[in-house]
Amino acid sequence: MQTSDLNPLRGSPGPSPWSSVPRPPHPLALLQGIYFLITGIWPLLHIDSFQKITGPKTDLWLVKTVGALLIPVAVTLYSHRAIQGNHWHAVILGSLTALAFICIDFYYALNDVISDIYLADGMVELIFLTGWIYIARKKLRCSR
Repeated sequence: MQTSDLNPLRGSPGPSPWSSVPRPPHPLALLQGIYFLITGIWPLLHIDSFQKITGPKTDLWLVKTVGALLIPVAVTLYSHRAIQGNHWHAVILGSLTALAFICIDFYYALNDVISDIYLADGMVELIFLTGWIYIARKKLRCSR
């Protein structure tokens, strides 16, 4: 075996995932990735319009930090199949990120700490979480 036969991401035999045409992302990963990319970039590009919709913020640095952190999550969700054919990484990242936002959105919106528009975001995240649970259950049934 030659060094060129090693997969650079795994250090094991097999073709590099970069040498073949990447598969498109799972539709749920694509949707959640786009949603996170838009909501992540928005406060970085135009904080004033972001605050008009979501309400005034006292810690703009925190809003921008969360936005910046959503960008790599979005890119990872979008690119997971191009890098690795396994859906489990996307299931874990997508479902746990959605669950975190659900908890934050509902708790703080229902306690009047943040704007009620975050209840709408919580509902979107609930749809993502439901989708990931469905995919995980389907994959577990197929593996038996």
